[in-house]
Amino acid sequence: MHALNGKVAIISGASSGIGRAAALLFARMGAAVVLGARREQQLEQLAAEIRLEGGKAEWIAGDVRDEAYAERLVEAAVNGFGGLDIAFNNAGTLGPLSPSLALSAAQWRDVLETNLSGCFYGAKYQIPAMLQRGAGSVIFTSTFVGHTAAFPGTAAYAASKSGLIGLTQALAVEFGGQGIRVNALLPGGTDTAMGRQMSDTPEALRQVANLHALKRLAMPEEIAASALYLASDASSFVTGTAMLVDGGVSINRS
Repeated sequence: MHALNGKVAIISGASSGIGRAAALLFARMGAAVVLGARREQQLEQLAAEIRLEGGKAEWIAGDVRDEAYAERLVEAAVNGFGGLDIAFNNAGTLGPLSPSLALSAAQWRDVLETNLSGCFYGAKYQIPAMLQRGAGSVIFTSTFVGHTAAFPGTAAYAASKSGLIGLTQALAVEFGGQGIRVNALLPGGTDTAMGRQMSDTPEALRQVANLHALKRLAMPEEIAASALYLASDASSFVTGTAMLVDGGVSINRS
């Protein structure tokens, strides 16, 4: 018995990294998946890979900063697979890694629109579709950065991702009585293309790995496994949480 049999899931940021790993895992666990990201070719290839394994997948390319795109993803889930049960709002950006006071207003807005507003737009359309099913799980990818620790030059990233925790809590209390669970997933350093923007040399990667109690980075599949827990009925009494999956980076001082 697969954990997500009969479920329908939207996954944004699905073209690479954590989103791609989650799409493959959710599909293998029985979910029909709607894949979202900006890069058409990568989405098409991922959908084909899922179908080759016997899974169900559709994809729509677009930008999470566009509210209409959030609506189209939900329409694809409802029209293509009959409804929506799970939304993993995972798309995000680091933004410019520059001195915080050097950020332009446009750069600040771009990061907040992608990381925070994009998740709000997603939930705005996902939750009504889930209410039609009587239950659902909304997951936002936040981070430990700006929650338990921070780094210089990450003001917009930290602020936007921390804002997701507040959004998580507000939605959790607003819709919990109607069967909707809302949680934030807070990964530590993860070996993805985006993660390597911050650590772009072998020495930098080692330094970041050593910040963690486990003395290594996560693989995307490890973070996807925690997203699976939040998506599945195994977490049926979990809502409104900021769930650290950070390899001990928040508590390590060694």
